[in-house]
Amino acid sequence: MGNCKCDNPYLPYPATIKEVIDETVDVKSFQMVFDDPEVMESFKQQPGQVAQISIFGVGEATISITSSPTRKGILEFSVKKVGQLTAALHDLGPGSRVGVRGPYGNHFPYEIMKGRDLLFVGGGIGLAPLRSLIDFVLAGENRKEFGKVEIIYGARSVDDLCFKYDILDNWPKYDNTDVYVTIDRADMAWQGHVGFVPSYLEEVKPSPLNKYAITCGPPIMIKFVLQALNKMGFQDGQIITTLEMKMKCGIGKCGRCNIGSKFVCLDGPVFTLSQLKELPPEF
Repeated sequence: MGNCKCDNPYLPYPATIKEVIDETVDVKSFQMVFDDPEVMESFKQQPGQVAQISIFGVGEATISITSSPTRKGILEFSVKKVGQLTAALHDLGPGSRVGVRGPYGNHFPYEIMKGRDLLFVGGGIGLAPLRSLIDFVLAGENRKEFGKVEIIYGARSVDDLCFKYDILDNWPKYDNTDVYVTIDRADMAWQGHVGFVPSYLEEVKPSPLNKYAITCGPPIMIKFVLQALNKMGFQDGQIITTLEMKMKCGIGKCGRCNIGSKFVCLDGPVFTLSQLKELPPEF
C-alpha cells in the first residue's frame, strides 16, 4: 500500500471526512484524514498519483489525489458525481467515514521539470490531478526550482469552473505565473474569455522553448490540445498527460486497466505523448 504500513494491499484504512467543498453542481472536494495518525504520517503521495476510496456497503473507486504532498496532515479528493460510488460519496458530509488505500501509480515527473517553464492545460474536472502538481510547484521553496508557470483552464460554463478560489484568486498572485480562464459559451455573469480550451491555447500561443506541457481533461479536449501543442512546436517528449481507465485493484493484478504491455495503475496514469504513441494502435 504505497508507503503505508499494510500487509494486505487490498485492505483500506479508515479515514474521516473533515470538510466538503461544493466546487460545482456535480463536483465536490473532500478533505480527509486517516483515523490512525501513523497512517496519516506514512501516506507519502506524489503529484499525479491516485488512491482507492471505498464506501462501506457500496464499493470502491479510483480517484486522483487532488492535494499536493506539500499540504501536510490532509488528503483531498475532488470527485465528479458520475456513478453509484461517487453519488454515495456526494451524500456524505463532515464526520462520515470512508476507506482509503494507496497511493498508486506513477507521478508527474517534476524532477526532470526543474529549471524549465511549465504549461498546464486543463478542462473541467481534469484540473483536479493537475492541481496537485500546480500547488506542489508553487509551494514555498519549490517555486524557485521551476521557471515561468502558465495555466490555461476552461469549462462548459461559469458554474462548471472548478477551484474558482485558485484559478481566479490564488494562483494569479504568484510571481511569474499567468492564468488564462475560458468558458465554452457566453454568459452574462462572465466577463472573461469565451471559447474552447484548444482554440484558446492556440490564441495564447505559448512558446515550446525550455518548457513542459501537462494536460488533463475530457478525451476530446485532450485530443485537440495534443494536436495544437504539436502544431506549436512541442515535441512528444515535452507533452505529458494522464489516462483514465477503469482500475479495480490498483496493483496490476486484475488486468482491468491493461493496455498492451502496460497497466495504467502501475505504469500510469501519467504518460508522455511519446509513451502513448508506443501503445497498441487500437488504443
